[in-house]
Amino acid sequence: MKIIKTIGVLTSGGDAPGMNAAIRAVVRACSYYQTACVGIYRGFQGMIEGDFERLEPRSVHNIVKKGGTVLKSARCDEFKTKEGRKKAYDQLRNANIDALIVIGGDGSFTGAMHFSKEFDIPVIGIPGTIDNDIFGTQYTIGYDTARNTAMEAIDKIRDTASSHNRLFFIEVMGRDAGFIALNSGVAAGAEEILIPEEDMGVDRLVESLKKSRLTGKTSSLVVVSEGDDTGENVYELAKYVRKNLPQYDVRVSVLGHMQRGGNPSCADRVLASRLGVKAVELLLNGTYNVMVGVLNEKIEHTKLEDAVKGKNKINQELLRISDIITI
Repeated sequence: MKIIKTIGVLTSGGDAPGMNAAIRAVVRACSYYQTACVGIYRGFQGMIEGDFERLEPRSVHNIVKKGGTVLKSARCDEFKTKEGRKKAYDQLRNANIDALIVIGGDGSFTGAMHFSKEFDIPVIGIPGTIDNDIFGTQYTIGYDTARNTAMEAIDKIRDTASSHNRLFFIEVMGRDAGFIALNSGVAAGAEEILIPEEDMGVDRLVESLKKSRLTGKTSSLVVVSEGDDTGENVYELAKYVRKNLPQYDVRVSVLGHMQRGGNPSCADRVLASRLGVKAVELLLNGTYNVMVGVLNEKIEHTKLEDAVKGKNKINQELLRISDIITI
């Protein structure tokens, strides 16, 4: 087992509400266990450039409630090369950093996994992504906040849809997974929910909307995950429906990056705090190259390789329920 005296922590990929709570937990757990902690700014790019800062408990004062990430994030094509990763390793060695905690998604974990194998650096992953698409955890940091943000926005659009008898297509984030769309759609009472995991088909969608119209509905909401391929994109989908259902006044609303922002929810703050502390404890106890997550309300760990290769499954029971209650 390696002796770990200094742990580096970074955030990578898209920001997610709760990342700051995870950073705070890592820093304070390190202090509790008398281990030095170094913040690495701008993800892997900052690691290559040696953009480091020693973090103490007071360094992370009052960040638990803030969205985004105080350590910043950046894309880094150079880290995808062996030469780039060698530069990063040299910077870690010069700073006497013995291990890494990477807060991010599957792309970040893939880079961390390659880096660990090449240079024998212990790594722990903490899942921070609003899409909730990481295998090995029921929930990722940022997901609960994002689905609540989407739900609140959909509720507001419902007011306008009802007032003007309109059909709204509302696109939410979820490039490869429909967790935000399914949960926010059910919570907001959407008439239809389109997700990558279930190919509804545009003709079936039109027929469903026709039936809704016949039952007396004068306005409807269709929540669309950005990764859904029912149409070429949400605008083309709306155009097709407008052509086939001229009685509807069809509009499109893309929620976009507003779903990433805002203060993290209670659930995300608590999850991030639990995972941050556990990540430090695993490193100090000799468990490396895994991702921490929550399964059946318990903190568990999964091999990074499995977390990257696996895929979270959509809740089929919630899909069934959505079919029943959206008639």
